[in-house]
Amino acid sequence: MLLSLTLHQFALIAKHELSVAEGFNVITGETGAGKSLLLDALSLCIGERADSAMVRHGADYADIYAQFDVTANAVVAQWFAQHERELDEHELLIRRQLSSNGRSKAWLNGSPVSLAELKTLGALLVNIHSQHAQQALLKPQFVVQWLDAMAQITPLAMQTAESFQQYQQLKRRADDIASREVQRQDRIQLLQSQLSDIAPLLAVDYHEVEAEHEELSNIEALMQEASQGLHLLDNDTDEPDVMTLLGQAIKICDNQTGVSQTFGQVSEQLHLAQQQITEASALLSDYAEQQLPDPERLQELDSLISLGHRLSRKHNLPANDLIDEAKGWQQQLEQLENEPSSDVLAAQIDEAWQAYLLLADQLNDKRAQAAPGVCAQLVAQLQPLALPNARCEFVFTAREAAQYNAQGHYDIELLFSANVGMPMQPLHKIASGGELSRMALVMQVLQVTNSDNNAAKPMLVFDEVDVGISGGTAQVVGELLRTLGQTQQLLAITHQAQVAAQAHQHILVQKHHLEQTQSELIILTQEEQVNELARMSGGVIITDVTRDHARSLLSDVK
Repeated sequence: MLLSLTLHQFALIAKHELSVAEGFNVITGETGAGKSLLLDALSLCIGERADSAMVRHGADYADIYAQFDVTANAVVAQWFAQHERELDEHELLIRRQLSSNGRSKAWLNGSPVSLAELKTLGALLVNIHSQHAQQALLKPQFVVQWLDAMAQITPLAMQTAESFQQYQQLKRRADDIASREVQRQDRIQLLQSQLSDIAPLLAVDYHEVEAEHEELSNIEALMQEASQGLHLLDNDTDEPDVMTLLGQAIKICDNQTGVSQTFGQVSEQLHLAQQQITEASALLSDYAEQQLPDPERLQELDSLISLGHRLSRKHNLPANDLIDEAKGWQQQLEQLENEPSSDVLAAQIDEAWQAYLLLADQLNDKRAQAAPGVCAQLVAQLQPLALPNARCEFVFTAREAAQYNAQGHYDIELLFSANVGMPMQPLHKIASGGELSRMALVMQVLQVTNSDNNAAKPMLVFDEVDVGISGGTAQVVGELLRTLGQTQQLLAITHQAQVAAQAHQHILVQKHHLEQTQSELIILTQEEQVNELARMSGGVIITDVTRDHARSLLSDVK
């Protein structure tokens, strides 16, 4: 439920805070006064696109605040949980700011929120029905969706649509695979050939191969270097070596250990060095005295290095990078080889088609069962609206199998007749603008009243849906909206005094021509409401007669 709407530097409104009542709220005012501004502001707060022209002339930005009571609103609580946001137990505040440079920002309970998020949340809070709603009646899709909502089978309709989409996706995938089968086979052969060429390199660590090849190619020189190094460290000749000199140093330090701790520390380090040099000498000795490598091993390494160089030139990549690239080839090959065959896809497509047919049959049966009762409800509501002879009927026309779609097997059309003895025909052929307007209103009201009564309902906004009606018909429309307002919050713009008289709260929009034109929002007292209803009924000059008429309209409110 909307508690308040605050506007700051928004279009013709400098600053205003409007409290919105429970039940049926009505907005009236002369043409051009700015009645639609409230709807524009509310639309912005539920994620609609902004226009910099909405910023009041001379201001840098406009701010709109919408405060909602969401006590026990499970769907809103679920939205907050899904979006990992904190929800106050009772209220939420939406702020939308528009800059004169065309930019806009939005906040939810003080935290930034994207327009995409705001739009999904807004759909749970407010449902706006524009004055063009009757045009939607001329679209077959609207009629089908309305019937599903009235029959409370929208979830089944959505499941059927999803099933059809899955079938379509499988078909597109099969067509795609079939269209590129030749290219697929060529790619598989190329990848297999490339991987076959490089397979010897993939079986080894090429870095280690390069290192081993480098060492074995220079093994004799390396063995000689090892001998020379060993000779310097430890030898049996008269030439001084490291071990002999180190032994002398150790002897000197050991002799002075009792005199100075420093000599003791040095002695320990020299003994450790002696041990490490002994181990190093052993390694050099083993290396210098090893057998020469098997020529076949060197030949094997030569072959791998030559292959690496050849493939590197062929693919214009360093050998090690080429090996990494080959891993990608392997993944591509596995993907291509694992694509389902035409037989497997054909079976999946048939299975998806049968699942869709089953759901579509169930959906059509439920639609056909509900249609007569839905028509009866529609006619019962239309007849008091100056359409005493209204009749309607849903006509189901089977499609060819090739024309089945996400909505099912049948084209569904709503036929209508407002006159005795005249055949029912599609709405767009016979219904007048006033008839369409009344039907649109009734269909919207029926859809709302037919929904789950225990679920939290969004606020309903009607933008001049009573256009084209007057007199007693307008009275009935007003009563219809007031009745709806007993269980749900409504906001409606109207030019009809009979409709406005039925409101629980009457909001007047007035334009003042000061230094800068400004619109003002006024919640009317009962006497002020009499004057406004008199203006709406009698025109510019308000007389006692028009006031009496206005009072009679208010006295008729139940």
